[in-house]
Amino acid sequence: MRRILLSTVKILISAALLYFSLRKVNLYDLASRIQVESLGWLGLAIAVTFLQIFLGVLRWREISVECGAPLEAGQAMRFNVIGTFFNQTLPSSIGGDAVRLWLVAHAGAGWRAATYSIFVDRAIGLIALAVVIAATLPWSYRLISDSHGWMALLLLDLAALAAGFGFLLIGVLPWVWLKQWWATHHIHACAVIANRVLFSRKRGLRVATLSIAIHVVTVVIAWCVVKSITAPVTFGQIFQLLPPVMLITMMPISIAGWGVREATMALAFGYAGLIANEGVNISLLFGAVSFVVGVFGGLVWILSPEKAAKGTEPIEVPGSQSRIPGSQSRVPGSQ
Repeated sequence: MRRILLSTVKILISAALLYFSLRKVNLYDLASRIQVESLGWLGLAIAVTFLQIFLGVLRWREISVECGAPLEAGQAMRFNVIGTFFNQTLPSSIGGDAVRLWLVAHAGAGWRAATYSIFVDRAIGLIALAVVIAATLPWSYRLISDSHGWMALLLLDLAALAAGFGFLLIGVLPWVWLKQWWATHHIHACAVIANRVLFSRKRGLRVATLSIAIHVVTVVIAWCVVKSITAPVTFGQIFQLLPPVMLITMMPISIAGWGVREATMALAFGYAGLIANEGVNISLLFGAVSFVVGVFGGLVWILSPEKAAKGTEPIEVPGSQSRIPGSQSRVPGSQ
């Protein structure tokens, strides 16, 4: 019952936020702006999304080795692509992480190594996103004239930086109880791995570069969407506005980020003195691109050997709170 209620609340949040975001958007006007050349830009956005998935694979492989869950490139790519499908179907924008966890665990790595690899991968991605936002703050200050909007952006980034670097700090603190107490034992272990990855001479620079590149590619995807409808927005403006929106969208309070992303984009565009409706238009098409990639991921899942081997049995993930649609599967909440 709790799982049903939680999913229902998230569906209602997505629906409500989408309703308020779309009230002033003319969808017929948006559709009329999609011409033949627009399809080329949208196709490019889909291709760049697959490039982003591959960059994520390269980072995940580096991290998974340190976690004792080494992955082959083809295997990791397949798991990530499948994850994009469940990102679109589970009540969260990051639900695919739980499916990746299940796939890695059943590939022979075990639950602990699989969980650590996913958690550390997500934590490093969050830290990189906070760093990207921090790097653009001087330009954002000039773009966002509203003092309340800029202060909200500053506080958001400070909170993300504090969470990210606080997590890394846990891994270097000498307190023995961090390793022994049940509430901090696994977090400490993941923090130790994250520090070992980021400050390693062998992997550190590579992982950091890949992490930043992944977020830059997100901006490129949005820029392709902008070009598809010739929205009056520059690349620099998208670079400054989109990362904070993606940070907020990571909160698992809606279905695949729908509603939260649109409402936040409208708010960000409004604070920047841009047309709020254009922010919603860009967000809708950005979500559509992710949906198309997710459909491809669904086909990969249907044809995967893991799906064939499991059949119709439930996919159980220890400590889970919800089920995977179509597989009657349970997945845990993710960072």
